[in-house]
Amino acid sequence: MDAFFASVALLRYPQLKGLPLVIGGGRRAPDDALARRFAGQPLADIPAEAFPLLKDYTGRGVITTATYAARQFGVGSAMGMMKAARLCPQAIVLPVDFEEVRRYSRMFKEVILEIAPQMQDRGVDEVYIDFTDVPGGQRQSGRVLARLIQKSIHEATGLTCSVGVAPNKLLAKMASEFNKPNGISIVHEQDLQSMIWPLPCRKINGVGPKSDLKLSELGIHTIGDLAARSRDFLVDRFGQSYGAWLHDAAWGRDDRPLETSSEPVSMSRETTFERDLHAVHDKEVLGAIFTRLCEQLAADLQRKGYAGRTVSIKIRDDQFKTATRNHTLAAPVDTAAAIRRAAGLALKRAPLARPLRLLGVKVDALIARSALDQADLVAAPPESSQINLF
Repeated sequence: MDAFFASVALLRYPQLKGLPLVIGGGRRAPDDALARRFAGQPLADIPAEAFPLLKDYTGRGVITTATYAARQFGVGSAMGMMKAARLCPQAIVLPVDFEEVRRYSRMFKEVILEIAPQMQDRGVDEVYIDFTDVPGGQRQSGRVLARLIQKSIHEATGLTCSVGVAPNKLLAKMASEFNKPNGISIVHEQDLQSMIWPLPCRKINGVGPKSDLKLSELGIHTIGDLAARSRDFLVDRFGQSYGAWLHDAAWGRDDRPLETSSEPVSMSRETTFERDLHAVHDKEVLGAIFTRLCEQLAADLQRKGYAGRTVSIKIRDDQFKTATRNHTLAAPVDTAAAIRRAAGLALKRAPLARPLRLLGVKVDALIARSALDQADLVAAPPESSQINLF
């Protein structure tokens, strides 16, 4: 989906179309003030100049997504809001409406499933689709079906998407980025040298910043450079598994099947604070945030029908050092109280001397509740047995 979070927001505020807009930062006072100021008035009638601007943002939030008008200034997903404010101070900033985003996510996927039932869900705004046996799927190398999907999604939701069509998931993922927004890109096996090899290595889904830096140090900057190196050369420097994968990826090889159903292995919740919080001086505030994260995580587990045996915490201090600790239980948990107690035990082993900027809680080793007897779940501990480090 094209700039999905921002596009969903623009359905609510069409007067902002064409303007630089970023989504992120969490719910803030200016947004609440805007809602109060124009209470009872149609949302589409709120003047654009009344919306909060990125230049006035203060805090530790990151950008979830940005409109293409904002991206022209170098603003992008996962960028810190304060950095983005220096690049594009005139951008309007809105918080994420997760409920609305999830609703539109379900809508566009339902549209796809009516056309092409073989679909792999890849998160809130992305899917893989197998065209092989879909009627008309091979016409014009898949372009006809891609157009139908785009048209059907737009009619049902008002949103646009970009489609990449290729022989496998690796190349299709790359192709979907070639012609945004609302584009269709077709990559055939014979197009590898002309369309894929000139791209930087970071365009391969699975090559991160650290790997890219190491590749650059070896004089490997493009996918073509990568393809020119032997498998043995890459295995020797990146290890058997990753080195072999890099070689295959450079040559466009990917035999992963479509996974039409999959079980999550973990669920998590985390938050970045507006200001640094200390485990001693801000104990009450941190305790409330910690409890809320556990409650939100428990609600996620129960809504999706899972429980898990390993509870982890994640902290990041004011020097951007990240630490994780976990606690494994004898039986799965899915209640807020049980998760909080286990997370508290994990937290006892975490370094808390420095002020914190981020706190997260995760439950791993998930198992579907349908596969458990009620007696298999860890009961919620009594209130007096809770671990309270803050």
